[in-house]
Amino acid sequence: MKILVVGGGGREHAIVWKLKQSPLADKIYCAPGNAGISELAECVPIGAMEFDKLIDFVKQNAIDYTIIGMDDPLAGGIVDAFEKENLKVFGPKQNAAILESSKAFSKDLMKKYNIPTASYETFYDYEDAKKYLEKQNMPIVLKADGLALGKGVLICSTMEEAQQGLKEMMQEHKFGSAGNAVVIEEFLEGPEVSVLSFCDGKTVVPMVSAQDHKRAFDNDKGLNTGGMGTFSPSKFYTQEMAEECMKTIFQPTVDAMIKENRPFVGIIYFGLMYTKNGMKVIEYNARFGDPETQVILPRLKTDLLEIMLACTNGTLDKINIEWYDNAAVCVVLASGGYPVSYKKGYEITGLNEISKKENTIVFHAGTDKKDGKIITSGGRVLGITGVGNTIDEAIKIAYKGVEIVDFNEKHFRTDIGRKDYK
Repeated sequence: MKILVVGGGGREHAIVWKLKQSPLADKIYCAPGNAGISELAECVPIGAMEFDKLIDFVKQNAIDYTIIGMDDPLAGGIVDAFEKENLKVFGPKQNAAILESSKAFSKDLMKKYNIPTASYETFYDYEDAKKYLEKQNMPIVLKADGLALGKGVLICSTMEEAQQGLKEMMQEHKFGSAGNAVVIEEFLEGPEVSVLSFCDGKTVVPMVSAQDHKRAFDNDKGLNTGGMGTFSPSKFYTQEMAEECMKTIFQPTVDAMIKENRPFVGIIYFGLMYTKNGMKVIEYNARFGDPETQVILPRLKTDLLEIMLACTNGTLDKINIEWYDNAAVCVVLASGGYPVSYKKGYEITGLNEISKKENTIVFHAGTDKKDGKIITSGGRVLGITGVGNTIDEAIKIAYKGVEIVDFNEKHFRTDIGRKDYK
């Protein structure tokens, strides 16, 4: 089969890396891709939102199957556009991708179908939101309704902070149109876990668990980012919790989407928190997480392409998905100043040396090629993934890799995978 993967970050590199292992994949293309992906697939200079160009490319090159990695094209209706042309594509349609693209929709869905989540109110008017906020207890959570690159969630510990955040979202449009509506949500406490799942519209199969580190600095200090690192499996998420979530969250969500005439085909990412009142949904995403994919796919034993085709064909219940009984840790190497402002164009060294290291995988996120050298071209530059028998072993492997790779103003957290949960 000829495959096209749409996207150009660490997540897409991990997807391409895993697809490359499938005997079903004869040739892989990636649009637009990055320097690391170009070593595994043929990169095509087409942007993820250029639907017409992507469709033309698929037709001209007789691509059998297109896999959408990113949230923006899914929210924009890329799957609908492909299916209109009778092209085979992996991902949810626009009316199902709304599970991620509108926080207000997802919260209303959970309320309607009794899926456990934090209490909340949605506001489309700044003055109304401000009045409501003034009566709330702190801390509180503000969420921009739309897509904001994983940065549209503010946890505010003081009223002053909350009012400033609301103003930035709704009046100063810090997150663009994503902040036209805002969800004001009860602050929940407890450890978080990410459970991604394969869906074919009716069947849902959870993947192995992962835990993310969102803040820019050690000990969860600094601004929220798209993710500074992650590990799998979670340290606290038990088999009993998984069974409970299947009954109260995973299957009810898929069933709710069917009842709303929005069957979900693709990947649902369940962002969960274990509170004193049990497991609750913090957020949904409508695609693979980034950087969670970089620790989950190295643990997948079954052919990824086979699973994706089963999702598209509605036969997910017919295949047995297997995982390795191991652990993986991914440390993100970011540009100094991320997530605010940072410089690009620095040469990256040590990539040849690290490629010889056992159980170490380098996933490129923001990289490019210039004059035969690989350079930085984004906020998150690389994800160094270590795979071991235990989390501790995987941490050591990942950080040995971190020492080998270098670029000017390299920034990373030193505590990935080291969080303790009671």
